[in-house]
Amino acid sequence: MKTVRETIRALRAEAAVTNERRLLVLHGDRDTCYREARRAVESVDFEGAVASVSDRDIVGERIGYDRTDALLGTTFDCIVLDCHDTCRPNAIGRTTGVVDGGGILVLLFSRLSEWPTTHGRFDETLASPPFSIEDVDSRFKRRMIDTLRAHRGIAIVDVDAGVRTKRGRIDQPPRRRSANIVPPVAHAFPDPVYEACRSADQRDAVYACEQLTEDGAAVVLEADRGRGKSSAAGLAAAALAAAGYTVLVTAPSYRNAAELFERAVETLRTLDALIKDGRDGQRTPYLRTDTGGIRFRTPSEAVVESADILIVDEAAALSVGRLEALVSVAPSACFATTVRGYEGSGRGFDIRFRSELQAVRNVTECVLSEPIRYAAADPIEVWLFRALLLDSTPPPEELVADSITDDVTYERIEQDALAVDDNLLREVFGLLVYAHYRTQPDDLARLLDAPNVAVRAFLRDGHPVSVALLAREGGLDDETRLTAYEGDRIRGNLIPDLLTSQLRDPEAGIPVGFRVLRIATHHAVRSEGFGSRLLAEIEAEFASDRSVMSDDDPDHDRFGTIDYLGVSYGATPELCSFWATNDYRTVHLSSTRNEASGEHSAVMLRPISELGRVLTERHTAWFYRRIPDVLSGALSSLDPDIVRGAFESVDIDTRPELNDFEWRLVASSAYGPGQYETAPGPFRRLALRALVDGALEDPDTERLLVVKVLQNRTWEESASILEFVSKRACMRAIGSAFRPIVDRYGEDVARAEADRYRSESELL
Repeated sequence: MKTVRETIRALRAEAAVTNERRLLVLHGDRDTCYREARRAVESVDFEGAVASVSDRDIVGERIGYDRTDALLGTTFDCIVLDCHDTCRPNAIGRTTGVVDGGGILVLLFSRLSEWPTTHGRFDETLASPPFSIEDVDSRFKRRMIDTLRAHRGIAIVDVDAGVRTKRGRIDQPPRRRSANIVPPVAHAFPDPVYEACRSADQRDAVYACEQLTEDGAAVVLEADRGRGKSSAAGLAAAALAAAGYTVLVTAPSYRNAAELFERAVETLRTLDALIKDGRDGQRTPYLRTDTGGIRFRTPSEAVVESADILIVDEAAALSVGRLEALVSVAPSACFATTVRGYEGSGRGFDIRFRSELQAVRNVTECVLSEPIRYAAADPIEVWLFRALLLDSTPPPEELVADSITDDVTYERIEQDALAVDDNLLREVFGLLVYAHYRTQPDDLARLLDAPNVAVRAFLRDGHPVSVALLAREGGLDDETRLTAYEGDRIRGNLIPDLLTSQLRDPEAGIPVGFRVLRIATHHAVRSEGFGSRLLAEIEAEFASDRSVMSDDDPDHDRFGTIDYLGVSYGATPELCSFWATNDYRTVHLSSTRNEASGEHSAVMLRPISELGRVLTERHTAWFYRRIPDVLSGALSSLDPDIVRGAFESVDIDTRPELNDFEWRLVASSAYGPGQYETAPGPFRRLALRALVDGALEDPDTERLLVVKVLQNRTWEESASILEFVSKRACMRAIGSAFRPIVDRYGEDVARAEADRYRSESELL
């Protein structure tokens, strides 16, 4: 089709002289789109790589939709993205991000008038039972079409009619290429390292990394995607390894650090310093120089290693807790972080971790603004940021600062309202991004289109101050619950799935709950009680045996009566305390750590109906019975303050059951010559009861009971963890810890035993 070929050639010519990118949309019959895309791409003399992201062979290398993460660290002159069968926002971001300046991105759709209502594979991931794919909306797809029609540099061709409906050319003059990069006047790294830099920003970032040879130094490299921060870190790592330093690199996964290693290899070869390239086929890739080297470890592996210098790539995709643990791995560290990316971004790094890093390290910050692979203000980057809300931010601080709870209104924000109010959508999504360590473009589509999602917020003059993102779970039919019980996952039903499959409750999927996916308060008013009050308003909205919503309320039709509120989160002492304060009850602590956050998940419930109360009490009791065995096994290294926080929310009314022998042993251990190690079991039951009841007023004593009695650490480990001066001091403290416990719970035989030794002490 002549129109398509002429259009792509014109776009390519303009992209080449401006060092920008252009986008071509072909929509219509599937086979016609494939044929015309292939002919159009083959009619252009692309010098670099060409690929298609599709389940079909279209042109160039074929990359499956489930392999788009492999695109990171690569570049292409042209990529064709097939959106006929699925439209996953993450794939759009990844694909667009690897097109070089002068390159073309081609998007293929069915007819744009029909495409939004056509469901694909990604839509299936948004349809959580009991909802079906037919319940998934098309707001994100309509947003895509609107932005493609509105933005510059994008041509649209109807292949069925053979008509170009949008030209796509901008007709701007050619841009001059950047001048060669000049090294800093005084520098320690070799000249070839600086000569490999592709922008002045990248040079400055590499120069900042020279400080990593000083103990106590920390360098923060911050940039939007495509600015060369990972390459800068790779250049610096190579220079440091060539100088004899051992460099430990970590990132959420190796693919996030692949570009860093690629640039490091190139530079080490230029410096003639590479002795061994251990990347291929290695679980832990490494590069070796004569006296130094670079090695990769996952975050969970890195926290227990040591090196001269640590480099953390994609730091914003890690939790604050994980970042804090990594600081002590090496005397100096570099944190490279994406400000607005499609691989997962969060503002915990900026809001919480940066200040903590500055308190313990001499921090140098470097911002990379200039794109590496294409010109500044590239129109396709501008479109991508708008379409995927990569530039979303919370409201400006001055609009919400000094807010008090009387200044805000509780609002149910409908998904339709978000779709038509771009400013509100940006601020709501921006607030959610700031609150969570990992947010992706897929989450934007979920926010707009998932049928199980609801948004509640406090607004001040139309701007979100605090936002909660909720997901409806449960209310599952017999067949779905049986499927879960037999081991299959229930998509989008985390709590019912966990309680059914892992905790073996076949009835757990019957009640209907709202899981709090995220709750976020603007940083300008954090710790002012907005989060707790928002949870209270949500509960008040849904609390009663019958829904407070009228039968003609759309949310009533969609969600029905709600039986409980729930939450699953990476457990920290602060978060455990927050949720316990809001009367959520612990029903589970995961036995494994999340790879990215390094945290164990806690699951908590807040009943708001009789059915929810029965479910919560059943699983609170089950948690109480099984947690001692878990703490002495898989959770034996869990932070004792997390255990204390989890127990704070357990509400159960049972007395510890000990026989006379056991009471005499515990009482004599507390007041006389009895020994804990004679029979630890009764001590464990009493410690659990006392911690759940809050019977002890001393946090240090509570930690001792967790570490030694419940987690069954050795005396030496317990003394070290809790900073006792000696093992003997720790052993004496155990006896003292059980005195108030015996006094509170002890039966007649225990009191008699205690009185015996108290009397003897008085006689002495």
